[in-house]
Amino acid sequence: MDDLDQLDDLVVAARALMVPGERHFLGITGAPGSGKSTLAEDLVRAIGPEAVLVGMDGFHLANAELHRLDRHPRKGAVDTFDAAGYVNLLRRLHAREDAVVYAPRFDRDLEESIGSAVPVPAQVQLVVTEGNYLLLEDSEWSQVRDLLDECWYVDPGEETRLARLIARHIRFGRSPEEAHARSHGSDGRNAAVIAASRSRATRVVRPAPHPG
Repeated sequence: MDDLDQLDDLVVAARALMVPGERHFLGITGAPGSGKSTLAEDLVRAIGPEAVLVGMDGFHLANAELHRLDRHPRKGAVDTFDAAGYVNLLRRLHAREDAVVYAPRFDRDLEESIGSAVPVPAQVQLVVTEGNYLLLEDSEWSQVRDLLDECWYVDPGEETRLARLIARHIRFGRSPEEAHARSHGSDGRNAAVIAASRSRATRVVRPAPHPG
């Protein structure tokens, strides 16, 4: 997060969900480049071992499957994830029947998911989960919101979001032209879908613009 005072307030709000002997769920959502991953990571780091971050991005379909389905150019769109698999993981984490549940993690360098990469021990009190489509009301995604105690929508403002997104695409190997086209193209269409679900959030987080 860009504002430490704001982060402190959000850590307090996240801790308020925690009850010894129970497990609760906090969703963090927003459009690509909004800063939701950074916020989720900062919250879990501040809370410590009683919290674990489980990303929706771990349920990206593999590149080979996206190519088979002719969806790879739209990677990141709503139909390029295993939504049912994500819902089933959340349900399993709710059940707390296993000593440890292993969740997948998406590796941006590989552009692939790594299975069983995130251990979630039974004693974890707060599962923080972040991703684009946590508030959607379509198909399997519609089940996600009921599995979350709260879901926060991160909105830094469109200018800041796009600047961050373009910079991220460049950092991961795209040319400035490709980064601009992707951010305003498929990512822009995904952002519109996500923004339409904003009203279902319990809180809207507006990070301070990052200097430069």
